Amino acid sequence: MSEMRPFLVDTNIWAYLYYPEKYPQEHTNVVKHLDIIEQSEHLGISIITWGEIAVGLPENGKSSLQEEHLKFIRSIKPWIVGIDTHVAEQYGKLRGRLSLKERGKKRHPVDMHTWLEVGSLENDLWIIAQAIVEDLTLVTNDKKSMQPILKLVGDGLHVENWAEETA
Repeated sequence: MSEMRPFLVDTNIWAYLYYPEKYPQEHTNVVKHLDIIEQSEHLGISIITWGEIAVGLPENGKSSLQEEHLKFIRSIKPWIVGIDTHVAEQYGKLRGRLSLKERGKKRHPVDMHTWLEVGSLENDLWIIAQAIVEDLTLVTNDKKSMQPILKLVGDGLHVENWAEETA
């Protein structure tokens, strides 16, 4: 039996898991996948995802909601996938290639496009860079919004969508 590739769980998948009343079908589908794996050994959360969930903890008036969500994630005990120079370099390569592809011409290396201009979110680029460098399977339901990046990466990234119904 081959060893299971670890999973990098994106923000939306954590939300489906945490909010069963809001996302009943997605929650059920994610739980089915989690039942198959040894969670603590194979589940990772990006430091970027952690930040997305924690956005506005003290400022947005919903701090207890984010705090409870993070407490829930801590109870599952995923390992934290950080950012190092290898991830930063991979991000830079992806960002540069995406800018060139989208603009069709060479740009200054520090060209500051917004995510609207390149058609993708910056955080997604960081998370994808982490998955590539660490050889993780990215678990997300954002394939549509990530499409420009996923096309660029091709077979260099393993992606699963646990929110979809399994056969």
